[in-house]
Amino acid sequence: MIVKQHLIFILYSLCASVLKGSQGQFPITQNVTVVEGGTANMTCRVDYNDNTSLQWSNPAQQTLFFGDKKALRDHRIELVRASWQELTIRIGDVSLSDEGQYTCSLFTMPVKTTKAFLTVLGVPGRPEITGFTKPATEGDVITLTCTTSGSKPAANIRWFRNDKEVQGTKEVNATGKSFTVRSTVQFQVDKRDDGAAYTCSVEHVSLSNPYMTTEVLEVHYAPHLEITHSLIIPQEGQYFKLECISIGNPIPEPVLWSKDGGELPDTERMIVEGRELTITTLNKTDNGTYRCEASNDLGTSSAEYILFVYAKDFPGPTTDPNALGQHGPDHALIGGVVAVVVFITLCLIIVLGRYLARHKGTYLTHEAKGAEDAPDADTAIINAEGNHVHAEEKKEYFI
Repeated sequence: MIVKQHLIFILYSLCASVLKGSQGQFPITQNVTVVEGGTANMTCRVDYNDNTSLQWSNPAQQTLFFGDKKALRDHRIELVRASWQELTIRIGDVSLSDEGQYTCSLFTMPVKTTKAFLTVLGVPGRPEITGFTKPATEGDVITLTCTTSGSKPAANIRWFRNDKEVQGTKEVNATGKSFTVRSTVQFQVDKRDDGAAYTCSVEHVSLSNPYMTTEVLEVHYAPHLEITHSLIIPQEGQYFKLECISIGNPIPEPVLWSKDGGELPDTERMIVEGRELTITTLNKTDNGTYRCEASNDLGTSSAEYILFVYAKDFPGPTTDPNALGQHGPDHALIGGVVAVVVFITLCLIIVLGRYLARHKGTYLTHEAKGAEDAPDADTAIINAEGNHVHAEEKKEYFI
């Protein structure tokens, strides 16, 4: 009897333990994030289950699977694994409408439920740039607009001019569960914008790399001309070339060459090929002002070069640009020598002037010589007068 009671107590304890474990636990789930068009796996687990069924329901509370039994006819939803401790289903080709809160239920008494949120990321569409019609004219104000739609959350748009980022104005509009994003940049174009690449970059959490699109600007502007020359110091007998460098859009052409306001005087030695003017053998008659001129639809431009032909033996940098500095006069040295000579001359003049002034004073003092040796004042005056008499006689003698 005692043994029987003991067995009944053990069985009761086991049943109570099992019942308590089954009724005390909740199913375990995790939130899932998936990119639109991808696949989402929804998993529900329990640590212990006494043959109690698990069930998945969608945000509309429609049963998807009850155990291994499919309840909703949707070919995108499949069973991955079903057991007493786990129920995993797969939702393929996920759309934004699939987003929401899904429920896993454990059918105990009472029923235990746990929620899992499915987040669907809307992939932004490829960006498109509008607002530019080729070509633009220098001075025009251009507005470029970049648009992308279908993103969730809203995408971010960045602008770049070549490799440098520029700021745009952003606008976001909701379209159902997704967003349409626009960004604009506005600027006044000049010749530096000709060929510039404006890139719109769309960044989003659903993208591993940004989507990009680029608009290359074409800007028409008036021409600008410059003349380059082949020699620093042209000399007689040398080969000499002038080139008319022109920038402008459209390209300014043709290039017209002239000398001193008229036609080139010697077409046999002066050869024009496109933008280049070549003088095969320089001589003194080639001295003058050379002019090139070119036009496009927006204007005309010109440039001038003054040619002076040096003698053949002139020490100039015909082959070495530094030759003039090596063989030419050292102006600083010459200036220093001149300064020294002027200084010495001034010093000689001053010394000579003082010398002459000193000797003139001594001569006049000698006229009174003898007064110093007189014993008294009267004798000194007589001696002095006597000296004056001699001075007068001396003066008359020289006359």
